[in-house]
Amino acid sequence: FDCEWAAACFRFHPPRSGLAFALEAGQGGTRAILAAVQAHIITYLLFTRETECTHLERLCQVGCWEQGQALATALAETLWAAGGGGRAVVCLLTAPITVMPREGYRANSFAERIRLFEFSEKAAAQEFISDHINCFKGEGSHGVILFLYSLLFSRTLER
Repeated sequence: FDCEWAAACFRFHPPRSGLAFALEAGQGGTRAILAAVQAHIITYLLFTRETECTHLERLCQVGCWEQGQALATALAETLWAAGGGGRAVVCLLTAPITVMPREGYRANSFAERIRLFEFSEKAAAQEFISDHINCFKGEGSHGVILFLYSLLFSRTLER
């Protein structure tokens, strides 16, 4: 992954602004992933979340906590669908470790730090993602790459 991918995370526009529901998207390859997640976020904010606001107000009156909940729901829904409705795998980074790679391999200090968390219930996966939402939306978190790995492992390499 190049530096654009490494810097990509799920970052919202400022809360309670006209674009509070929208993810910020830079140039390049990460935009497709962000757009797919954005569709799930809008679906959640418009049709799933309980609120007394009108449809347009539902999108513009989103606060920071609601942004995190919408993102957690969108990520969990997508991973659950990738897992065929029976599983989801969430990838998170662990603390840096010093491991000598085997002969013929080159350590990149990223893949070696990925830890997999597998869930057989969608609600458990969503709660876990919600508890660790900053791992996907924080600066320097590699959130989009972690989500891409999560998609691959949820789908399984065989499928």
